[in-house]
Amino acid sequence: MTETQKTGVIFGLANKRSIAWAIAQKLHQAGWRLAITYQNDRMEQEARDLITDLPGAAGFMCDVSSDDQIARLFDELKTRYGLLNGIVHSVAFAPAEELKGEFVNTTREGFRIAHDISVYSLVAVARAAAPLMTAGGGIVTLTYYGAEKVVPKYNVMGVAKAALEASVRYLANDLGPKNIRVNAISAGPIKTLAARGISGLGDMLKAHAERAPLKRNVDPGEVGGTAAFLLSEAGSGITGETIYVDCGYNIMGF
Repeated sequence: MTETQKTGVIFGLANKRSIAWAIAQKLHQAGWRLAITYQNDRMEQEARDLITDLPGAAGFMCDVSSDDQIARLFDELKTRYGLLNGIVHSVAFAPAEELKGEFVNTTREGFRIAHDISVYSLVAVARAAAPLMTAGGGIVTLTYYGAEKVVPKYNVMGVAKAALEASVRYLANDLGPKNIRVNAISAGPIKTLAARGISGLGDMLKAHAERAPLKRNVDPGEVGGTAAFLLSEAGSGITGETIYVDCGYNIMGF
């Protein structure tokens, strides 16, 4: 199957600053046919305005915290496309108040929400997608360095990202016999809608640019290019990995 015949589903488009949008643009340039999801009515108009800029792409509403909506979406995708080759999971959320104080004060409900939306949704989407990925393919999710080292104010999202990275490994093992690869991209901090909820974002961006070997922050297009690589034949031997696209920040001791 050639690259131009591949069909991918992208979860998590909010606006033009979304990493999901950067990935969509790179996959479109590589000839992919794209189904792009947005969360709800409130986000529909901006998402659809963007999607119309990618000829051949289609928009679908799907709140990944709802099993019913996931099931309905994949029924639609099966009818429309039949076969899927790639999934991009660019979804994360925690209540804003959980990203301001100390981690020790994380509420039970805040912990549940962060893990449900940021982690379990990958499992649910992978399970729904696998029956349509009969020719194999790839699943890519987005993580961050706060999964393995303490990043002040990142709090419960760091714990959720650690669970997400572990989920990638377990899913890679389960889905490997079906020739479905599952990987995570650990991107440096980027000013997305989701990231704006982190009270320490400005400090994160400043520290990253100062300490990273490339002495700058990462561009969303660089994350998009890595996702396109992982979903292409060039990434066919890579699964269960966390690939850093952070200008080298993670290699530094201080």
